[in-house]
Amino acid sequence: MTDLGATGIDVVGGGLQVVVATRNPHKVEELQRILAPLLPGVELVPDSGPEPVEDGETFEANALIKARAAHERTGLPALADDSGIEVDALGGAPGIHSARYAGTRDDRDNLELLLQHLAGRTDRGAQFVCAAAWVDADGELAVRADWRGEIADAPRGEGGFGYDPVFVPHDADGRAAAELSPEEKDARSHRRLAFTALAERVLGR
Repeated sequence: MTDLGATGIDVVGGGLQVVVATRNPHKVEELQRILAPLLPGVELVPDSGPEPVEDGETFEANALIKARAAHERTGLPALADDSGIEVDALGGAPGIHSARYAGTRDDRDNLELLLQHLAGRTDRGAQFVCAAAWVDADGELAVRADWRGEIADAPRGEGGFGYDPVFVPHDADGRAAAELSPEEKDARSHRRLAFTALAERVLGR
């Protein structure tokens, strides 16, 4: 893997571009906030190429598919994530199909379908999952992190995106993820946990 401190580039002073393999502007904003203190001076460049076919069977596999495609297209080190929600009562669904659960790729449609499937259920345990991947000329790696909680009866809050309005983390004092400030979410989310672990491995800590 690329040892950022051994590349001859002054990481703190900037100069290393890393392509982020996502077209989701919310994810780009979140990753910029999370990674700024972890990889200081690294410039994140949004990916503008075509989306690869995500046909992996795990979050890790799909994250690596996206990172590989971005690296091969740009020649830059590439970051990617694949994330979603796993619901205990649904056998882990929607899982890797979270973004297209309702078939429309619309967040509201996905939320409504999830709540329909849980109507009348008392077992509402769930977890947000994030697999973070890094690919460069020297190799690749991926790490996974989970954020445990429960599914609310109805959407709450105005922040976040995706399933945030119905996910109530165990470490958020009863608030849904969409009711947390960006700083509160960044400090504890599945994406924070995964990318922190990934950055530490990339830096060789």
